[in-house]
Amino acid sequence: MSIIKDKSPVLFFYNDSKKWLMNISKKEELHTHIGVLKHADAIGKEYGSRLMTNKDKYVYLLEPTMYDYIMKIQHGTQIVYPKDLGYIAARAGIQDGQKILEIGTGSGSMTSFVASIVKPRGHVYTFDVDEKFMKIAEKNIRRAGLSKYVTQTNLDLKTSKEIPVTEMDVALIDLGDPWVVLPKVRQMLKGSGCIFAICPTMNQLEKLTIALIENEFTDIESTEHIIRTIAAREGKTRHSFQGIGHTTYLCFARKAFFGRKAKTTTRVDTAPKAKAAPKAKAAPKAKAAPKAKAAPKAKAAPKAKTTKKSTTN
Repeated sequence: MSIIKDKSPVLFFYNDSKKWLMNISKKEELHTHIGVLKHADAIGKEYGSRLMTNKDKYVYLLEPTMYDYIMKIQHGTQIVYPKDLGYIAARAGIQDGQKILEIGTGSGSMTSFVASIVKPRGHVYTFDVDEKFMKIAEKNIRRAGLSKYVTQTNLDLKTSKEIPVTEMDVALIDLGDPWVVLPKVRQMLKGSGCIFAICPTMNQLEKLTIALIENEFTDIESTEHIIRTIAAREGKTRHSFQGIGHTTYLCFARKAFFGRKAKTTTRVDTAPKAKAAPKAKAAPKAKAAPKAKAAPKAKAAPKAKTTKKSTTN
């Protein structure tokens, strides 16, 4: 039996659109449109129990899942949603004991989700350049009870020459230009290590794929994930009007060895130079026409014979 205690996390669930995620505190009250919920009244109850308000409405006291934490997370940036996170975990084979590299902490939704999978023996090493967002992420990670499985570092891996971690099992990249960090990510990944990049646009997918091949990654796959809910009711089941459509594109790949020197730069930041058109072959010289033979000289006509005439006086 799982009993609610002081400081226990609880999801006060009224319906799909009205639910509140809080840590229980004896002296606190939750004021809602359905009435007041006293935290002290929840202490000692089993998760799943009902709790009445002062307006004779009730909520269910549910134990929060990672999905609840992500959907109720404080946003500093756009988050990665559960529909994408589930595929990332399955495709990359994320599991307990692994070391995960994350570039671009953001609000910490992906950080928290991955940390909840690799714990207690694994660890997430996450890097970001924005201290403001890092503080928001730290708060969200702490709220989910995962702080000891995450190391946050304020470091720009796009410009830093430092290689802060090595032999990572999986690398997760949430940057606008993920191809820039690929050479460095390759150095931090173990052989056959997986990489997932969050790409909001098709153009980013295209540039990233070119760079992945140049940096010796294989098993490259780009996907989009859309979830649609169903309103299931007796005699009138239909698609719900609610749902999460397009949020981002995902690009997956694995580190391989192509038998050539590793790249230290990538050409995708500039357009590739056009190949020079092959020079046209010179037209063959026309052969000179053979000289016409000179016509044979005409033989001189024979001289006419002259006869002497005799005269008589």
